[in-house]
This record gives sequence, C-alpha cells and structure tokens, in this order.
Amino acid sequence: MDEEKATYNVVDPQVRAYVYSLVSALEPLSILTEKQLGGTGADEDGRYVLGDDALACLKDIKRWLKFYDEKANRLDVARCLAEANLVNGDLLEILAAWPEEATDNKIKSKIALACLELLVPLTWPIEKNELQMTVNHHRHIPYLQLAQLSYKRGILEHESSKILRTGVRIGLPSIALPMGERGPREEGIIRLILYFFRNLAMISTPVQLPVEWNENEVSRSATIEAFHYQEVLALLLTIASNMGEDFNTQDVVILEILFHLLKGVDVEKLFMNDIQRNVKRADELQVLLEKEAGMHRGYAKNAPTRHNRFGTMIWVKRDDSRFSTVSGQDVLINSQKTLSKMDQSKKWNRSKLRGKMDEQTLNDFDLPVLLTVSANQHLRSFVEEFLDSSFNPLFSHLRRAIEREADRVLEVHAQQYFYLVSWFLETERVRRKSKKAHQQGKQSMDEIFEADSFGLVASVLNQETFIVLNRFMQDRLDMKSWKEVNAGMRCLTQILLTVQEMSESTLEEDQEIAENIQNRIFYEETTHDRIIAILRGYKDQGFGYLDACTELSYVFLRMLERYSKENVDLQIRSKRRARKKKRAARQETDGLSDAGGQGSEAEDAAEAQRVSRERKFDFNRFASKFLTQNCINTFVGFTSYYKDLRQEQLKRAHRYFYRVAFKQEMSVMLFRLDIIALFNRMIKGPQGLDPSNPMFREWDELTRQLNRRMIKKLQQRPELAVELLFSKISSTVFYLEYGYEKQTISSKPRAPAELEVKGTMAREEQIGVIIAAMYEDKLDSINFVKDVLSCAASERKSWESEAEARQFLDESTEEVPKIARPPSIFVKPDNDERRIAMFKDNKLRLLMTLVGFERLGLEDEPDATWIVPSTISSATLQETHAIVERHSDNPVMHYGEDDPKCAEDLLRRKSAIRVRRAEFDDDSDGDGIVTDGEEEFLFPAGGPTNRKPDALAELKKRRRRRINSGSDDEEGLDDATIEKRRKARLLADLEKRRKIKSEEYVHDSDDEEDEERDREFFSREEQRGKVHAIKVLEALKIGDVSGLTSGSGPARSRKRKSKATDSARDKRAKHAETDIHSGEDEAPSDTGESSPPTRLMDMDTSDEEVSDTPLSSPHVISSREASFAKRLQPQIPVGRMDGIKALPVAPDDAGKREDEDEDGERDEMPMAMTGRRRARGIFLDNSDSD
Repeated sequence: MDEEKATYNVVDPQVRAYVYSLVSALEPLSILTEKQLGGTGADEDGRYVLGDDALACLKDIKRWLKFYDEKANRLDVARCLAEANLVNGDLLEILAAWPEEATDNKIKSKIALACLELLVPLTWPIEKNELQMTVNHHRHIPYLQLAQLSYKRGILEHESSKILRTGVRIGLPSIALPMGERGPREEGIIRLILYFFRNLAMISTPVQLPVEWNENEVSRSATIEAFHYQEVLALLLTIASNMGEDFNTQDVVILEILFHLLKGVDVEKLFMNDIQRNVKRADELQVLLEKEAGMHRGYAKNAPTRHNRFGTMIWVKRDDSRFSTVSGQDVLINSQKTLSKMDQSKKWNRSKLRGKMDEQTLNDFDLPVLLTVSANQHLRSFVEEFLDSSFNPLFSHLRRAIEREADRVLEVHAQQYFYLVSWFLETERVRRKSKKAHQQGKQSMDEIFEADSFGLVASVLNQETFIVLNRFMQDRLDMKSWKEVNAGMRCLTQILLTVQEMSESTLEEDQEIAENIQNRIFYEETTHDRIIAILRGYKDQGFGYLDACTELSYVFLRMLERYSKENVDLQIRSKRRARKKKRAARQETDGLSDAGGQGSEAEDAAEAQRVSRERKFDFNRFASKFLTQNCINTFVGFTSYYKDLRQEQLKRAHRYFYRVAFKQEMSVMLFRLDIIALFNRMIKGPQGLDPSNPMFREWDELTRQLNRRMIKKLQQRPELAVELLFSKISSTVFYLEYGYEKQTISSKPRAPAELEVKGTMAREEQIGVIIAAMYEDKLDSINFVKDVLSCAASERKSWESEAEARQFLDESTEEVPKIARPPSIFVKPDNDERRIAMFKDNKLRLLMTLVGFERLGLEDEPDATWIVPSTISSATLQETHAIVERHSDNPVMHYGEDDPKCAEDLLRRKSAIRVRRAEFDDDSDGDGIVTDGEEEFLFPAGGPTNRKPDALAELKKRRRRRINSGSDDEEGLDDATIEKRRKARLLADLEKRRKIKSEEYVHDSDDEEDEERDREFFSREEQRGKVHAIKVLEALKIGDVSGLTSGSGPARSRKRKSKATDSARDKRAKHAETDIHSGEDEAPSDTGESSPPTRLMDMDTSDEEVSDTPLSSPHVISSREASFAKRLQPQIPVGRMDGIKALPVAPDDAGKREDEDEDGERDEMPMAMTGRRRARGIFLDNSDSD
C-alpha cells in the first residue's frame, strides 16, 4: 500500500487527474458496455470506433505535453500518458483503423496526423544531462525508457496493421509536391514523419534496466526488417537521391536515421555470402573452443585432487622484513606463481576521471552489433542502392550545410557525418573486393568499368571535404571532444585506404586523381603534426579511440613512406611562428572605419601567407617524431589487449615496434621492464598468444631479437640496468647509444632590431611618438623611465651644488680650482621583467636613447649597463623629465595634418650599417660595395701591374682611335644593340681576368720545390748584400756619396732644381699622402719589378728638390740605425773600397721605408743621415737573406 501510494504521488494529483480524464475519453468500450465516454467506443466486432471529440482530445493532450512538460522542463505528463497506456491502447489503434482505401478521407487523415504529432514527442529519445536534470527527471527517466521500448515493440509488431507504412501514407501527399509548391505545413509533415522514423531507430534497450519481453523484438535486426517490409528504406532512398533538387532541409534527419541504422555494423560480415558467413562463424566458434580448451589445460596442471582439497595459507617474507599472506594450494607450485597471485590480490585506488568515459550514449559507434541473416540481406541491398544513387547527392549537400553552419546543423551532426563517410568508404572497398572475387573471369566490359570506377564516392574525395575534415579534427582536438576526434580519425583513415586502392587501379584517371589527393593531404605539415599529437595524447579515451588512433598513424606513416620514395623532391608547406600584432585594440583606440578594418584583414591574410613556406620533406625526420615515449606508450597500451586483438591489429602493433627497434635503430626506447615483460608474457605466458595464431612467429622473433639487443646493450652500458625502470628522455637515449652525454651549445640571445622615428622631427616630437606607441600596453615602462629621470635629475643637481660650493672655497683660498666632471648614474631595473625588457624591447630602448641614456657593452650582451652620461646636466634632465611627463599625461596618437598617421606607423627599423669588404685608395671611384662577380678581382691578379713608360699616352691613342672608328658604326644602332655590345665587352673582360688569376695560381708544383735554384738565389743575394754594405760604409767614411748613384749626382740634382717651380711646395702634402697609400703601385718598370733603382741625393738638396722627391726617396735615419752602421764599419777592409760601384736597392726597401714614414713629413736631410738610412735598408735586407 505504501509503495503504491509513493508511486502515485510522484506526479501532482491535479495534473494526473486532468491527463487521465483526457486519456479516458479515448479508451474503447467493451462490447458488453452500454455507455460511451468522450465520444469513443467499440462496435460489435470489437473494432476501435472514433467519436466526434476524438480530434479535440488529441489536441488537448498535445497542448499539455508542450506547455507543461517542455516549458517547465518536467516529465509528469509523459509519465501519466505512459501509465495510462495511451500509445499502445489508443494511438496505434486509431492509426490501424485508417485503411489504405480511405486515404482521401480528410477527417481520418487529420486524426492520423494528430496521432503522429503525439507519437513523435512521446518516442523522442531521452538523454541524461547532469546540468539540466532535476528530481523529476531522475524519477521518471527509467520508467519512460521502458515505456518507449514498449512503444517501439508495439509499432514494429502491430497485429492488424503496418504502422510505419501508415506514417509513410501520411507524408506522401506532401512529398509528391514539388519543392517550390510546398508550404511550411507540408515541410513540417515531411519533417515529422522523418523524426518519427529517427526516434524508432534510436530507441534501444538500456543496459542497466530489466526488460520483461524478448529483447530481439526491439533489436537492430527487427528495426531493419520492419523498415524494409513497410517501405521506410525505399522512402529514405527517394528523399536522399533527390537531395538538393526536391528536398533541402531534410538532410540532417536522413543523416541521423542512417547513423542509428548503420553504427556498429561489421562491413566485412555484411558483404559475406552464406558460405563465407558459415565459414566465419565456424572459425569464430573454433577460436572460442580453443580458448576454452587452453583455459582447461592450464587449470588441469594444478587442479586439486581428491587428496589435496584442503585449504592452504602461506606467508611470504618481503625485503622490508614484513610478511604477506597468500591463500590457495596453487601458490605452492613455485615462487613465480606465488608472486603472481600476490599481484592479482593488489587493488589500485585509482582516482576517478572527471568525464565518464564508460557511460554509453546514443551516439556511441564503437560497440559491435550482430544482425540476423534476413536483416543482413535487407541492409546490404539498401546500402548498395544507396551507394549507387544517393551517396553523392546527400553527402555533398550535408558538407555544404556543415561548412556554412546552417541553423539545422547541430554539433552531433558533424560527428555522424564523418563516421558515415568512413563507413560507406569501407563498404565501397569491401563491395569492390567481393565483386572482384565473385565475378572474376565472368565480367563484361561494362561491369569491369563500373567495378573500377570510384565516382560513386567522389563527393567525399575532394579538397572541400579535406578542409572541413581538418578543421573539424583540430577544433575537436583542442576542445578534447574525443568521440568527435574518433569519428574524424576513422574518416581520414578510410580516405587514405580508398586513395591507396585508387593508386593501384588500372585506370590512368584514377591514378592521377589518387596522386593529386595524396599530394594535397601530405602537402600540409599541420596534418602531420595533428596525427602525431593525437597519437601522443592518448590517455584513457577507450579502446575504440585507441584502435582508431593507432590505425590512422600506421596507415598514414606507411602511405607517406611509399609516397616519399616515389616523389624524391616532395615539398611540404610548414608554418613558422609569426609575431602577433594587436590590430584590434589599436583599431578601437584609433576609431578606424570599416574600410580600414577590411584592409587590416587583408594584411593579416597576407601575413599568414608570408609566414607559410615550403621546404623539402625528410621522411626520416618525420618518422623520428613517432619514437617519443608517449607514442610508444600508446602502442604498448594497445598491445596489452593482445588477447582480444584481430590478426590485422596484432600486425599493426608488430610493425610499429619493428620500425622503432630496427628501422629507426631506437631499440633503447623499448628497453623498459613493463614492455619486456609484456612481450615475454605474450610469447611464454601465462595466458599468452595462441601458438596457432598467424602472428605468433613474428612476435616471437621480435621478442627474441629485442632481448638479445638488450643483453648486449647491458654489457656495453651497465647504467641501462637502472634505466630499465624508467621512461627514456632524449638525453638518456643519446647517452645509452653513444656512451657520452650530448653536447648542447646554448645560443646567445640576439638584440632586437633598433628602431627610429621617420622623418626629421625634433627630439621632443620623437619622444612623443615613441611614448604614444608604448602608451597602450607599456605604460609601466614609461613610468619607469620617468622615475629614473627624476632620480637622476635630483642626484645630478646635488652634485652640481656640491661642486659649486667646493669651487667657491677653492677661490677663497687662492688655489686653482680643479674642474671635475660629474660621475655617471647607473640605470638599475626595478625587477627581472624590466631587465629583460631593457634588452629585448626595442621601443623601450629607443625611448631610453632619446631621453639621453647610453648603453655600455656589446650589442648582444643581455646584461649590459645603461647609464646617464656625465655630460647631461641636471637642467637637461629636468627638461627631459617634463617632456616625458607631458606626453605620457596627454599623448598625441596621430601626427600630420593632410594625411595623419598613428604613432606606430611612424616607427621603422634603423638601417644596418653595411661593412665595406675592401678598403680603396683615395682616388678610387668605388664606394666600397662589391658587386657580384667582382669580389675576386679587387686586387691585381698577377702582382703589380706591368706598364710601359708611355702607357698613358698609348692608352689615350687607342681610345681616340676606337672612338673615331666606332662612331660611324654605332651611329645607326639602337640602344638595345649598344647595351648588348657593352655587356659582351664586360663579359670578355671578366673572362680575361679569370684567365689571369688561373695562370697566376695554377702552375706546376715542381717549380715550388727546386732546391738548387733556391740555393743559388740565396747565395747570390748574400754576396750582393755584402758588396753593397762595403760600398755604403766606404762612402760614409770618406763623405762622398756621388759614386753610389746611377748617374751624375750633382748634374742630375741641378737639372731637377732648374726645372722646379713654385708649385712644387704646394704639392708637398699630396706627395706625402701618396707615399703612404700608393706604395707599390707607383713607378712601374718594364721588367715587372715593384720599384726602379733608387738614387741618393747630393749634400745641397734644397726644399724644392725634396718636395719633388719620388716615392722611394729615403727618410730620416734614427740613432739606432746609426749605431748599426758604426758596428759594421770596422769589419770592412779599407783596401776593398776601391772600384766599388753603386748597386740598386732591393725592391723590398721601398716598401719598408714607406712603412716607416707614416706621418708624411718632408724635412731637409743632411748627407750623413741619408747614408745611414741606406745602411739600415742594407742590414734589413741582409738579415732577411740569411
């Protein structure tokens, strides 16, 4: 009694009474009952009879559902209708009472439509939402779920009529109308019947609730068979094939119906014939029997007998002197069995996840579904017809709706769309394979063409689908919506497999399309990174997600490897990091117009295009990204389900570990105890792989080779014994591989590009510009500069006051005051962020430079010191502080009257100073910039230039002759021909100079190793030096140097003096500079020597003579040189002075004398000094020869 009362009071009594009164008006009367309620009853045959108020009662119940349950978010009315058995007792009977021959009856059609309007909300699937559920929801949902199962059972298996076909008849008049003639009412009727079919497809048996009848009556197979027999599948094909032409908004409802009919269906079993299906079932049964037999064999080894059925308990002493107890006689077998049982008894109090990963929802597609034979045949025929006629129209229309985010498209529709794309692509591949096996050798040409054509699924193999798929996967991955990511991964995997089959097709057109698709997919590096991120990011997302991500990575990596081998020069587009520009905030501040906003968007698009660049693809570099510890953990987690994995899944895991250990030579990553234990357990047990499994031998070989490498590595690196317990990082892997730590070079931070203000603004305006540019986001830096200026001004003012007082005291004591400069003031950052900004923030650096601060140290030194220089007075600092404060309080954001520009646009990078690659003489025409092709010819190719004495006159004569001869020829030529001849002459000259350098540097190596020639050369030079030394010392001793010159000294001197003019003195400075810079280039000779024989001057050399002295003239001798001459004089015999002739000075003397005279002074020199200078040149030359 209490239970009935509690059940009765879950709903408001007044609501229950009113709803029951409406329902009772529709209840039929028995034959023996005389009175009628509400205008309904039953005739003598027991058939359902409608009264005059039946339509009004149905509309009242609809109002109660709409305004009470939906508006108030309650389920009270639905609960009352379920308890009153409205659907099975009244609505289905009313629909069954509408015969097909009375289709034109408007009254009955209106009542049937009213019944359908009630069936749709009553069968609408109930989804639990923790945020919106109330107490009423928790009370009513279990009851309503069982009630909906009863509704579905009654609809699918009605005794007297086909309810689903009746629903189709309700919508046929609206469907028959063209789309342009349909109104909102007709569109609503079509949508209503489609939602009715969708609801029936979605209703399934709850896992946690008991069912009183057979579950097969409401299973997927029963739904498919009812849809087939009552022509619902034919209606779906009609609407889907005309999508976009006669139907527009019904695409998402068709999508939901297909999703709930096809999710979880095994495609391979769907296209098996009876023989293949029986063989498959026999194989599955055989596998199950073998598993059971293996379990019995393992148990029989240690099974109890009639004499050892007593209880057993043992204790185990652990390393920490603690004891553990284990019960059971099986622990007495060996120590390994004891430890295994101890491990099985352990419990891990794992923390609960935030999301309920194990809770099933209506959109789950990972659970497999078993179909009956008849349902399998009906579904197969429907799928084949759908692929032939309806796939491309429906899915192209859906893709456009998802792209433009139509109002009817929900978030769940994108997931369903990509899952169905993957399912139908797999279906098409399996269908083609089965057709090829079944019709091999029996096909006509038309059938062969149809089998080889991939045009039936072309609507999902275009670039638009790839763009939508990539965007969908990236968005859901960022939002961590794992089910949606799972659907996207399945879709991309099936696209890749379909493209792979297209590339193997015999048609060239399919091969070209496959090549184009692969190029588009593999071209984007973001796709590569996304797949790696998905594989690395696995963590408790379920086995379906794990299976999908491992399959995608395996297929993608295998296809990319093959494609990169076929296309050696494969280019991919990668994106580099770009600086973020805060355009939106600046637009709001500046109040720019819409046109400016559009221009900003165009600039952003151009910037995004600039930061993308192409680079050559390196597969080994890409494959190494799959070798991280997270990727390995994902495949290890997948392999841990080895008992339930299929053959292709075991092959997938085996190929990955083989690639890691042997192809990439990174077996160190697999040297971990849990991985080694897993592999050994798979092979040696307990509960390992079945030896009859086709993949058993491959896994056995992989495990043996891996163990062998681990033992060998342990002998080489004993440290690996410790690292077996942990995951490997890159530094650990490098050390275990090579035996030493990886040397890393820390890159030095680079200074930012220096900024400057455009134009020629005053200093105050420049400070205003940089403050306005920093005002929005760097106001704290401006305040920091103001504080530093204020403190520096006060400190400098104090020092100046002290200096004035000290100067006043010094003046009173009549001492000379010492004027000292004030010390520099160091600019100290107030925090670490400011210290980093003083190095990296180019705007702050420009502001500090404009206010007068100076930076000490190197340009790329992060910790360089900023100072306030001592040259800035306190008044200047105060003035600068006032300028900064004035602009920070009232910044000027725009400059210019005609075309105002914001402060940010007035800043630009300071142009870098180009370093000249070669220094030129003063008379050089170049500017120090070396053009391409000339950098190797800036200096003479074969030493000093060989010129004749009259080279200049000869050159002028040739030029005059060439001008006279070519003026007539070039007079009638156009500019293009003249330019072409000029380029030809330039190329000829360039080739000539290259030949000169080749002849200069490329010669026989035997010439460089002639010892006899070197010995003769050095002996000759030594003898010449001794003879010249004797002559010079003799001339110094007697004071006559006229014999040392090549000709008559006095006569030559007088001749030069007579020709001297007053302009000689004016040329003195010019000759002094030329003496330093021109060096070896002056006074060339015919023999190619660097300088001609020099001459000594007479005693009476005047200023005019000295001013006209050639570049190789002697300089003033020092006292050190004179001491060397005295030291050498006693060693020369006097008798050998006779007959000694003047010898030419060595060529190197000219250069050495010129190096000594860097100041370029030309003083009058006495004769003795000239002789000593010669002596120095002789000694230097003699020491070199020795």
